[in-house]
Amino acid sequence: MTTWPALDTQLLADSAATYGFRLGLPTPLAVTPDGAVLFRRTGPRDFAADLYELDAKTGVVKTLATAAELVTGDEHVSEEEKARRERSRTATRGVVDIAVSADGTLVLVPINGVFVILDRRAGTKKTIDPQGAAYDPHLSPDGAQIAFVRDGDVWVIPTTSGAAKKLTKHPAGFEYGTAEFVAQEELDRRVGLWWSPDSKQLLFQRSDLRPVQTVYVADAREPTKPPVPFKYPRAGTPNAIVDLGLVSAAGGEPQWLAWDLGKYPYLGRVSWTGKAPLTIVVLSREQTDLAVLTPLASKTLLEEHDDAWINLAGAGDRGVGGSHVLGAPLWLADGSGFLWMTEARGVWTLELRKPDGALATVLTAPDLGLSELLGVQGDVAIVEASANPTRQDLWTVPLAGGAPSRLTDGEGYATGTVDHGLIIITTANHAGGRSVTVNGHELPSVAERPTLRPTTKLEIVEVAGREHHVAITRPRTFEPGRKYPVLLKVYGGPHLQTVLDALDTYVMDQWYADAGFIVMRSDNRGTPGRGRAWERAVSGDLLTAPLADQVGALQAVGARYPELDLQRVGVFGWSFGGYLSALAVMLRPDVFACGVAGAPVTDWSLYDSAYTERYMKLPEHNPQGYAATSALTHAAKLRRPLLVIHGITDDNVHLANTLGLIDELYLAGKTAKVVLLSGTHMVTDPKVALAREQVQIDFFREHLGQ
Repeated sequence: MTTWPALDTQLLADSAATYGFRLGLPTPLAVTPDGAVLFRRTGPRDFAADLYELDAKTGVVKTLATAAELVTGDEHVSEEEKARRERSRTATRGVVDIAVSADGTLVLVPINGVFVILDRRAGTKKTIDPQGAAYDPHLSPDGAQIAFVRDGDVWVIPTTSGAAKKLTKHPAGFEYGTAEFVAQEELDRRVGLWWSPDSKQLLFQRSDLRPVQTVYVADAREPTKPPVPFKYPRAGTPNAIVDLGLVSAAGGEPQWLAWDLGKYPYLGRVSWTGKAPLTIVVLSREQTDLAVLTPLASKTLLEEHDDAWINLAGAGDRGVGGSHVLGAPLWLADGSGFLWMTEARGVWTLELRKPDGALATVLTAPDLGLSELLGVQGDVAIVEASANPTRQDLWTVPLAGGAPSRLTDGEGYATGTVDHGLIIITTANHAGGRSVTVNGHELPSVAERPTLRPTTKLEIVEVAGREHHVAITRPRTFEPGRKYPVLLKVYGGPHLQTVLDALDTYVMDQWYADAGFIVMRSDNRGTPGRGRAWERAVSGDLLTAPLADQVGALQAVGARYPELDLQRVGVFGWSFGGYLSALAVMLRPDVFACGVAGAPVTDWSLYDSAYTERYMKLPEHNPQGYAATSALTHAAKLRRPLLVIHGITDDNVHLANTLGLIDELYLAGKTAKVVLLSGTHMVTDPKVALAREQVQIDFFREHLGQ
């Protein structure tokens, strides 16, 4: 019988209490024209965030507002706001988002149902009560008004004095000013309301939600509370019908802006800044076609097609006001053209285009490894890029053409924000830790540091002639010559890499390793950072290539290092990783002795339209693919222990996925262990997070011992 090492219960408790050592880290929110960086930060073991300001010239930090002084009594968060935070994976409370006037003087902090206006010059604070529900507030560029959504309509309220005014009146079944579910969850656009640059008009999304299925999410622990309804379009079912309206901030009838909604039903990006025209990016239902439009001029600037799918570059908005649009199209300040990112050449490249959309210059070579456009500083574009997919650096790219220059050190994983001539660099460091710097000054962190240093090594193995990056974490008390059971930690889905040159990424891997295992990760085909062909290998089939690559990488590492006992392998993951873990146990019992599936999608017809159809296409166009990749199809093949964990109020991967799997297993005479958590797709409660890790390690020890 295996004698397992003692668990590091203190590290587990510390990790749970600090939200994986993320509490206390600074999060930049805005940059002002006078060179201040506004950021939020919680305490090291507190989810309530305060607002701070760093002077980028001197490095001096001061407190602008604390959650304690802004909230009287318990903080109330509406169901709509809870859903919005779930979409953005925001676990904190208190100061979450802010908006800043164009001159940097006024700062809007929405909190606990009211609007707090901070005047940075006068040092004053004013509270505006909208006298009712107020969702997703936006400060006008001139700082004179706040726009917000109430009961599906657009309202404004002055920042000086006066009552709120309703600008629109939506018909039954419609909603104005709010991004629909799939835009928030899958298109990375969480805003549906925008001020014009001159503060005179409001652009808003009009959503006809009548065709969309309503999904009800109930908390079975509180059966007296009614379920929370969500307009959630499952794959193959009708989406919201989305277009745009433009209304004067003084009131009046909206002007409606439409395009070919039959061809381009998805509104992906909206940009309206400075001297640039209002510009939108729209996508076809299966996301194989894209167009960049200027709807006020009814012009098409460019169109793209990809037989598999088109990735949207960047994020559709940052902050409450959505004032910072990351990625493309990014108009130059004088309106003389715009920057555009495209994968049409097989990898991401950056283009400079003329105002009419015609190509002016290709600014980056394919070997740069471009991943994101952050902004423009003077005569250069600032981008994220790396030829090594485990790392990422910030680079400058001359707009006039020429060689790019690297701004960061080539180690670790750096991301950035560019605004008002400042570059904020956030680095997950190669040797551990995380830093946020601007102009050589560091935004101070109060986060706790883990008490261990992971042993993780990154390597490359060959699978079917392809290079695959892997991360291997051994116990700190590793004994040469001894064989260890293996835990394969997986995600494996699109748009996320797990093998990164950032040591703190592997703290919990080390905890599992120290419990008596060797922990391994790998990034399979379908994950980003390796070019179009690598990523599009999962088109129409989200299972075959990821599972084959994970098994291939595992076996390649096992052949290289005999200390991996490939007769005792467990697999575990969350969300897509939970899906892949469940199927791995069902389809490859020759490889996996047991598995843990956290919040798994078990049938792609149960998941949302925008994500699922991007990769799997409409169900009627790929019925065999949907059937072949469903865990329900393969449930009868289960003959290894499987633990399924799911939050009962998960509004992203609904509990119906796990319940459907349980039914199929039952009908086939099979069983799995099921643990239901209180909470949603995010596990933020420290007690629940601690219990989840404990139940997983107990499960693996039970089934991977000798």
